[in-house]
Amino acid sequence: MMQFGDIYRLAIEQKGGKQNLITDLPKIQSPRQLAARPDNHFLALMTRTVFQAGFVWKVIEHKWQGFEEAFHRFDIPQLLALTDEEWESYSTDTRIVRNMQKVYATRHNVGFVKEICQEHGRFGKFLASWPADDQIGLMAVLKQRAARLGSMSGQYFLRRAGWDAFMLTKDVVTCLNQHEIISGEPTSQKDLTKVQQAFNQWRAETKLPYVHLSMIMARSVGCEDRPPDHSGR
Repeated sequence: MMQFGDIYRLAIEQKGGKQNLITDLPKIQSPRQLAARPDNHFLALMTRTVFQAGFVWKVIEHKWQGFEEAFHRFDIPQLLALTDEEWESYSTDTRIVRNMQKVYATRHNVGFVKEICQEHGRFGKFLASWPADDQIGLMAVLKQRAARLGSMSGQYFLRRAGWDAFMLTKDVVTCLNQHEIISGEPTSQKDLTKVQQAFNQWRAETKLPYVHLSMIMARSVGCEDRPPDHSGR
């Protein structure tokens, strides 16, 4: 496997120097900071991610205050107390984008957050305790237990939440293909395992967080790997 130093040098060349490469790499939240975040914060990020998927992101941004009002600031007990009729009423609520499949995904995710909190105390504590070298395992939990947080949506959520996540964007996948880690899109469990192993090896080699490894990889092919930052960092 190629040493990450080779990818790093390519990224420096693409960005016109080391300072240009590293100037806006984000700070990483500590497990303690992550664990301290309130549960409604994570539900809000899930909802934002779900509604922006396959949609014009700026529209959701523009209406986000309305989303917060309509969904009771994402307060878990209040949302759990809503009746079927109250959930149905979102179909005519102009404060939000009235996509009922995504509304019901939000309802499902209220229950998901509650379950995780029952199991771990807080949702942030659950994320903070998950081993950083098993992102694909955490992605599997989101895909299986949450609604509409599989694949890229799950990765966007983790990045926004402040968890140290790599992202398999088109540019990162291009880099992985160029260096023969995988061939094509990493859709199979076998390929995802290869990706995780590569990132784990590069993490051990460089001591860099997974977020930075991912962003540097994307920049080595001249691009970026991240969504707009709505994580509060």
